[in-house]
Amino acid sequence: MTTMTATVTAPQYSAPTSKQPSTVSVIVCAYTDERWDDIARGIESLRTQTHRPEQIVLVIDHNNELLEQAANTYASPFANTGGMRIDVVANTLSRGLSGARNSGVQWCDGDVIAFLDDDARAGDAGWIEAMVEQYRDPLVAGVGGGATPNWDGQTQPGWFPQEFGWVIGCSYTGLPTAADEVRNFIGCNMSFRREVFETIGGFTDGIGRVGKKPVGCEETEYCIRLRQRYPRARLIFDPRLDVFHRVSPDRREFKYFRSRCWSEGLSKAVVTRNVGAQDGLASERAYTTKVLPTGVVRGLGNGLRGRTDGFKRAGAIVIGLLWTAAGYARGRLARSTAA
Repeated sequence: MTTMTATVTAPQYSAPTSKQPSTVSVIVCAYTDERWDDIARGIESLRTQTHRPEQIVLVIDHNNELLEQAANTYASPFANTGGMRIDVVANTLSRGLSGARNSGVQWCDGDVIAFLDDDARAGDAGWIEAMVEQYRDPLVAGVGGGATPNWDGQTQPGWFPQEFGWVIGCSYTGLPTAADEVRNFIGCNMSFRREVFETIGGFTDGIGRVGKKPVGCEETEYCIRLRQRYPRARLIFDPRLDVFHRVSPDRREFKYFRSRCWSEGLSKAVVTRNVGAQDGLASERAYTTKVLPTGVVRGLGNGLRGRTDGFKRAGAIVIGLLWTAAGYARGRLARSTAA
């Protein structure tokens, strides 16, 4: 008997046309009026861009009162939008960040679709311009940037380790310091070519944050899924694309830190089920074996030199790692039990 083998070639990503992307749609997802002032500041930061967005899509996540307030402010015939097109729409899909983002994508016309959190604002007027610049490379499928914490008038807690900046949705030690390829982006500051959504679909339900529940990783799963479909696609992290991300008072508490780490572990378990452990934990291996041990040593060294907060930061790194690992184990166990 003759055995026949076939070589399977993965699809190669490239821009569908030679046209340089120029128009940008920005999606802002909101779920509570507690962040109304943040929403207004974020939209104002888009108004002053050197490369203004083609449109802003403000998606309201299953909150009729907020939807009415946003529509009256930005979508009424008398709204002062500074000449910008602002579409205020309802999340017509599953409640939560994934459903809201997917609802927003359906309304976008821009060549590039960017995402800005409802409690974030562009760091400077060149945010979109720097983003579009990276898309000159036709293999670039997505571009993201960093997030500087805005501690809402407070100081950063002395015990909080910069290695865990992701806990508050901000940049963390270990990210590139110059433009480089990454596995995934920070969710509050990312963008993709519009055709990416047309080919691989939207964000997966059941992963993203719902209200204040501190889960996440939907952007991680999305970026991995994109690269699995198109291995040559490039995802570029550019530190120039910075945003300011407000840290609410509850996120300054250690109990939130611990809860967020646990939830991150649970979310990572879901991601690995969807995309496999090899890709789902690739970045985490280097992070846990290099970045975190270095942070512990640094904290202990600071403590021994009389800066006692160093001991606290070292302890927080160890506790954060253990709680994240425990959440991951719990998520994997739950899946095994259900199976």
